[in-house]
Amino acid sequence: MQGRRKILYIFNFDLIMRKKFIIHFLWFTLPIIAIAYPADLFISHILKTSNNFAHFEYPIWNKIFEGKMDAKVVIYGSSRAWVHIDPQMISDSFGTTAYNLGVDGHNLGLQYLRHQQLLKHNPKPKVIVHAIDIFTFGKQPDLYNSEQFLPYMLHNDDLKTALLDYNGFRPVDFKIPLIRYLGRYSAIKETIGQYFRLDPNLPERIQGFQAQDKVWDGEFEKTKDKTKAFYVKLDASKIQLFESYIEDCKQKNIKLIFVQTPEYIEGQHFEKNRAEIVALLKTISQKHNIPFLSYSSDPLCYNKKYFYNAMHLNKTGTDLFNVKLVRDLRKTGIKFN
Repeated sequence: MQGRRKILYIFNFDLIMRKKFIIHFLWFTLPIIAIAYPADLFISHILKTSNNFAHFEYPIWNKIFEGKMDAKVVIYGSSRAWVHIDPQMISDSFGTTAYNLGVDGHNLGLQYLRHQQLLKHNPKPKVIVHAIDIFTFGKQPDLYNSEQFLPYMLHNDDLKTALLDYNGFRPVDFKIPLIRYLGRYSAIKETIGQYFRLDPNLPERIQGFQAQDKVWDGEFEKTKDKTKAFYVKLDASKIQLFESYIEDCKQKNIKLIFVQTPEYIEGQHFEKNRAEIVALLKTISQKHNIPFLSYSSDPLCYNKKYFYNAMHLNKTGTDLFNVKLVRDLRKTGIKFN
């Protein structure tokens, strides 16, 4: 009998201690949780007001998520869209509204995420001018410029689905407030700077576009003798995604135009499987009857004075290129307004 009482005593004591632990734990954690959510909202709200952090991407994401992207013509692509295609020239030439949604450093995966969010929160565009290149279907494991997503991630299932395909974030970063900001010192510094307005915060991209007023940087000459031609590994899932994206645009009656913007000619020679990829892009465009404007052999490609590196035109080159682009867009017969 005494043994049974002793067991019951131990059991009750253990139960009491567990209850005390849970109570103390809740007393400790509930204030933290109560503070964490408003703190997260505050940091995110201030951070996304920055015009010049995270490669100038916040103003674009803000317009998309807030439903303020009412453009009839949108431009997709990577940095080669961002710094090459001037939406203002398209607007002025066709009497329409245009915006550049080029996302720096990313291929089709993140370009498609931007496309999805655009259609989810905004009126659909009439025309998409998509700057494609040999990296469009490339394999990209790391999440370049991941800071651009920080203010929008909490409880955002669309971002979670897209971004967890890359190395950079964990599932917990989308669920628990503030976790994703741990160790993000530059983002916190930018938030403090924006709160106290320590910097001018002037917009860097106009309608999403930013011409680069630079001269040839000379990096190509430094590396060309040491670097072998590189091979772009194609990702089959990206090719399938591209086909789905085209079909989605067809169903929504959105006209597509593919553009291969100029690259410095010697740089093109370092792209080992360039011919294979360009042939694939042309085959897909022909299959779906989509105009494909290629400038790989344009006279601009043969003169370094129009580039600041092998892949990107400078402002002088961009100005000349956009005159040609507008002329060729007009020849497609597609209505932009």
